[in-house]
Amino acid sequence: APPECPFCGEAAGRELEEHVRARHGHLLGAPGTDTGNGEQLYECPMCSLTCTNIQILQEHVDLHLEEHNFSEGGNIRDLELAQHLQAEEDEQQRSEEEKREREEFKKLQRQYGLDNSGGFKQQFLKSMEREVDRGRMQPFEYHKRKADMMESLASGIDDGKTKTSGVIEALCKYYQNESKDVRHVWLSAGVDHFHSSLGDRGWGCGYRNFQMLLSSLLQNSFYNDCLRDTTLIPSIPKIQSMIEDAWREGFDPQGASHFNNRLHGSKAWIGACEIYSLLTSLRIKCQIIDFHKPTGPMGTHPRLFEWILHYYSTDNEGGAKVVCTSKPPIYLQHQGHSRTVVGIEEKRNRSLCLLLFDPGCSSQQMQKLLKQNSDGTCLKLLRKFVGSLKEKQYQIVAVDGVLSLEEKDARCRASQVLTSERIP
Repeated sequence: APPECPFCGEAAGRELEEHVRARHGHLLGAPGTDTGNGEQLYECPMCSLTCTNIQILQEHVDLHLEEHNFSEGGNIRDLELAQHLQAEEDEQQRSEEEKREREEFKKLQRQYGLDNSGGFKQQFLKSMEREVDRGRMQPFEYHKRKADMMESLASGIDDGKTKTSGVIEALCKYYQNESKDVRHVWLSAGVDHFHSSLGDRGWGCGYRNFQMLLSSLLQNSFYNDCLRDTTLIPSIPKIQSMIEDAWREGFDPQGASHFNNRLHGSKAWIGACEIYSLLTSLRIKCQIIDFHKPTGPMGTHPRLFEWILHYYSTDNEGGAKVVCTSKPPIYLQHQGHSRTVVGIEEKRNRSLCLLLFDPGCSSQQMQKLLKQNSDGTCLKLLRKFVGSLKEKQYQIVAVDGVLSLEEKDARCRASQVLTSERIP
């Protein structure tokens, strides 16, 4: 093939030298420079090397071009490799982040009982099986308790094995005879204590507190009409079905969607909104009060204590030291746990102390409060001072009457955009 010009690539044939001189002489310096013996010198435009012949210059320039092309190709390959490695790293990070999110979501599902691992019945049986394996329960007791549990589930009625009655009456006697540092105490209407069992340990506090509240309402004839279909304390699976019924009526669709409209057969935690929906569906008038931030020093909630004092003392003021009111107990919720407020003390220094029933307290602990000669040490189970409640947020559900059918329907419609009253 005829030689090509190293500068423009045009085929020049034997006239290459003349072509370069004519077209690209300005790049070669001063072509035809005489060396003194008749030879001409040609300077490389890329590195200034001097050649004695135009063919040698072409070969030399070709080497420059090949090196340049190799360098450019190498840079492209390096860039492509870097981009590929970065893409792999980004994909790995995304995959790890998605895996962490899935694991965290599963952890939350397990924590809140939404992992489809079974409900009250399954947990009760597994817990008893572990007790038998560890030698803490005899096989005959296992079969007896299993039969009792199955009967309770079939009837929808709580078996009463975790219930303690008469504590409010015992407290009334205690305060009348003892506790010289108490100026006033207001107690709720009679209420039974229910604690968690093998079937709901770790997740059943909301249901147990509803049982406590309902036990008080069932003792008050004022609520007979709206509770005529609920004359006995329902079991936890039955309460789950009752909440689902409330959702089907239209109460709290947003909350229902959180549980995929299903509680029965799960270990799902419930809170103030589910208690409100259930009570309202039964035509029991109640309200949610949200203490959404501390109102005192060191993260305390004095406004919560003041609200409860007002709840119990309204219409119950007077000079009596001990006031046994007709007020139902109050459902108290915070992150991770709930309890039942059954009264409030006012000390001689005007400080306040709540009296709480905790589902985490066993029957054995609660029965110590029934002793008439108690020296008051058992009250540590119940007493909570302002400095003892330091959760970021608290909610209460307080009962204050009965709803007409029209009022119930109105509240059902309103609950579709349910917002609780917030205490500033």
